[in-house]
Amino acid sequence: MPTMADVARSAGVSVATVSHVLNGTRPVLSHTRQAVLDAVDALGYTPNTLARSLVTSRTRSIGLAVSAISNPYFTEILQGVEAAVLEAGYSLLIADPHDDPGHERKVVQLLHERRVDGMIVAPSARPHDLVGYLRRHAVPTVFLDRVIDAGVADGGATGGGAGSALGEGPPWYDQVCTESAEPTARLVTHLAQLGHRRIGLIAGLPGLSTTGERVAGYRDGLIAAGLAHDARLLVSGNSESAGAEQATAALLALPDPPTALVTANNAMTIGTLRALRRQRLSVPDDVALCCFDDFAWADLFSPRLTAIAQPSRELGAQAVQVLLERLDEPLRPSRTVRLPCAFVHRTSCGCPEEPGGPEEPEAPADTASSTLQEKGFAT
Repeated sequence: MPTMADVARSAGVSVATVSHVLNGTRPVLSHTRQAVLDAVDALGYTPNTLARSLVTSRTRSIGLAVSAISNPYFTEILQGVEAAVLEAGYSLLIADPHDDPGHERKVVQLLHERRVDGMIVAPSARPHDLVGYLRRHAVPTVFLDRVIDAGVADGGATGGGAGSALGEGPPWYDQVCTESAEPTARLVTHLAQLGHRRIGLIAGLPGLSTTGERVAGYRDGLIAAGLAHDARLLVSGNSESAGAEQATAALLALPDPPTALVTANNAMTIGTLRALRRQRLSVPDDVALCCFDDFAWADLFSPRLTAIAQPSRELGAQAVQVLLERLDEPLRPSRTVRLPCAFVHRTSCGCPEEPGGPEEPEAPADTASSTLQEKGFAT
């Protein structure tokens, strides 16, 4: 196999210059850089990444721990992460923690033992062992989608978990997520404007920050619409289809069932639709429906689903960018980046189809809670 010395000899430069070109460690004149790249191409030279990692103590690899297989939402995030990682010249190692705290801790340790430079993790509802491990080993980490410092007060509906038992003060790690409370409130107020007075929420897995924030947004929406909160209309679908199907059936069995429903993620939307079909109820004629999470086939349902669309791929790409910045500046203050969501107005809420065809997603409102935010925290 050709060596770096062979490349240097072919390009008429020093081995050090070849190293600077390939590793980007020092500016090189454009014609010199091109000569090196031409020699690399002609000789078929492949850098020895193992040898380079021994010298630099960096493997140029990133670990990703998300439940990508079981959750289509994370599959789209994965695509954003992968594209950004490859563009930056890094490799990606992926592990699926299955939203299980014990398994989560194991897969993160395995990624760390592979000497990844940093990690992107979507934490489970009980991330205490995970956080303890990352702290002990000082692993540069970005928490994705679910934050551990949110601590949204929801009257115990989330059971503490990621937001409550990790201590007071600023977060230890960078975090990238979307807005959850304000978009959920918007779904509720939209349904209220259509005349609904009993609006139910199929909430996610207790303990997740996203669950707490969407519950808080649901309650904010009720207050904004002047509606009383009925605890019976707030049920948990555990972020999965089967759980949402059972939760929806329980709501429909109430003496005074809801006339409109909000589902808190895409998997639960499927379960809710299944439960409504079993009861031979029509959407939106019998029960109006809005959902958090838009997905590829939401526009193919009849009626078409009114939804909150999260910028999934952008979320993944942003997490990579934040992690790379952390690797370049290890001592910089940690921060939480929140991306805005879009309200996609269709017909499952009970609104008529627009004469001009399907509506485009509406841009988020120009407010502090729905613009790209970077909140700095001192470490």
